[in-house]
Parts: sequence; structure tokens; C-alpha cells
Amino acid sequence: MTDVLLAAGTRKGLFVGRRRGGGWDFEGPYFNAEAVYSVGIDTRSTTPRLLAGGTNSHWGPSVFHSDDLGKTWEEPQQPAVKFPKDTGASLERVWQLQPAGPAAPGVVYAGTEPGALFRSEDGGETFELVRPLWDHPTREKWQPGGGGLAVHTVITDPRDADAVTVAVSTGGVYRSLDGGASWAPSNSGVQAVFLPDPYPDFGQCVHKIAQDAGDPDRLYLQNHWGVYRSDDSGATWTSIGEGLPSDFGFPVAAHPHRADVAYVFPLNADEDRVPAGRRCRVYRTEDAGASWQELGTGLPEGAHYGTVLRDALCTDDADPAGVYFGNRNGELFASADDGDSWQLIAAHLPDVLCVRAAVVA
Repeated sequence: MTDVLLAAGTRKGLFVGRRRGGGWDFEGPYFNAEAVYSVGIDTRSTTPRLLAGGTNSHWGPSVFHSDDLGKTWEEPQQPAVKFPKDTGASLERVWQLQPAGPAAPGVVYAGTEPGALFRSEDGGETFELVRPLWDHPTREKWQPGGGGLAVHTVITDPRDADAVTVAVSTGGVYRSLDGGASWAPSNSGVQAVFLPDPYPDFGQCVHKIAQDAGDPDRLYLQNHWGVYRSDDSGATWTSIGEGLPSDFGFPVAAHPHRADVAYVFPLNADEDRVPAGRRCRVYRTEDAGASWQELGTGLPEGAHYGTVLRDALCTDDADPAGVYFGNRNGELFASADDGDSWQLIAAHLPDVLCVRAAVVA
């Protein structure tokens, strides 16, 4: 069985697991007692680099990196992510660490709270604020969601390093086609049930976006009420929530190789944020949202209350694909067969905030 690295950021540190054969071994916590909201695994070079965004209750937030699969970590002497003085803002946490595609080696994006995008050209050791998004005329009207005001998703086009899509809670989807020099809202068709105008140009509470493996123009979006698909890189969106027990939830992930395959974890409602029907179930589409299949083999039976957050569901790049999720009960589940069957691989962890996985040598 393929050797896989799984990194789980929790409310009290980072846990790093390795699958060798059929078993899992975990080490940690690294950054003990720090909340790790973001993890990135950069496999574009011969030596994978792990990135972690930790928040210490005393020292504040920082970005760390490891070039030995998490055995040791380095922190820059100066803050890696820092707002310029003229912005009047200070970093609260790093919500996303996303390596760009192979066309932009060394480039890593960081999404932060307050809502901003930062760009690194040295593998995530130093970052610069992407000013055109920060200075966008709509930014002053962005409002904090339940988790704060954050840029929490960054997607780069594998065909064009200058095409970048971000999601903001609560601001909606924004796209740049010129490497971040300019940005435009891209929310046509996405509903904002909490606003007087239910289909505004911006202001939607987007929870997560994933990019299809077969068609980079196809995106999947989990909204605050609503699951959507775009076939034009986010210019327009169509609802694909029919067939799900609830279209409320936080995460969405795409299969790493198979076109039209994506995964969600539905929750009951915004006021009842537990698994839909109190059943621990992942749902998979194999036809780009035309239909959904419940995946539960090996998952807990009976009433279950483990909420899965926006970055706590992911896939690796194995074939067949591994699918992983962690929840606020401190449980980690893994599937080695595209989600057909599951096993509990860790329990009694702190609140799981994010998971990332990749095949490693």
C-alpha cells in the first residue's frame, strides 16, 4: 500500500501520521498547545516541504516549515506573514497555506484573518501582502462570518500561474487573471440567504471551494446553505445540492485523479451544526453533482455529533485515492479506496481544525 503522510492541525498542536503498509503511526503534538488552523504539503520538489500556521495564545500567530516530513521545524526570525503598518491591521491567524501549481515553483499563498491574501516566492519563508485584493473597493463591506473574516481558500489554475481564485468568509469568491494585479467578484448564482438581496454580487458566506481533477474550469462550492458547481472557473454557479440530506456544511474536496468526483460532509443546519440526521456520513458525487451517494461503510453507527470543519476533509494523490476527515470530537477517519470504506485511525485528539495528505517517498 502506498506510503502516505497525513498532517492534522488541532486546537492544541499538529499531529503527523505516516501510513506504511496498512497501518498508521502518529507523532506529535508539534507546537504543543498552539491552535494549528492551516497546513500545506508542498511536493513540487524532490524534498517535500510541510508548512503549518500556528497560533500561540501568548506569542500570537506564525508560519513554520519542515523539510524532513515534520521531524524538525523552523520559524523565520522575522514574522513570515505581517501586515504593512499603513493597513492598520494585525495578523490574527493564518487560515490557509496553499502551494501554487508547478508553473510557479516556490510560490505559496497564505490566506489570513483579517481577510487578506499573501504571496511567497521562497517556499513559504517570507510573504508579501497582495495589495490589489486588500485595496479592493468591496473589501470594506466584507463582514465576519461565525469563524471570523478570513481568506480561507486559494485555488490556482494548473494551466496558468496568473489565474488565482480565493474565497472569503464573508465576502464571496474573487478571481484574478493577472497574477493578483486585479480582482473581480465571481458569485453569480450563489445565494446569500441572510441578505435582503439573496443573489448579491458579493457578500456570500462561502465555506470552501475545490477544483475538479479532470477539468480545471470546473469548481465545487460548499456555501452557507447551498452546494454549487461552476463550469467556467467560477464566473457562474449552479446548485447541485439535490439528493443530499442537507446542503449546509463546511468542507468540499475533489478526487485527485477522477473527473466529476467530489466529496462533502453535510450538517443539519447553521443553528444545529452536527452531522445531518446525526449520522457520520460522507457523500460522494461521481457525475459532477447530478447525484450523490452516501458513504458509511466503517463509519460510526448511531447518533454522532462530530462536526467536520472547512479544511478537515481532504484527499491524497494516491491511486486509488485516500480520503480523510477529522472532526471536533478529535477523531480521524481514513479511506484507502476512494471513500468506499473507512477506518478510524486516531481518536481522542483535540478539536481537529484541518487535515492535509500526500504520497511521500
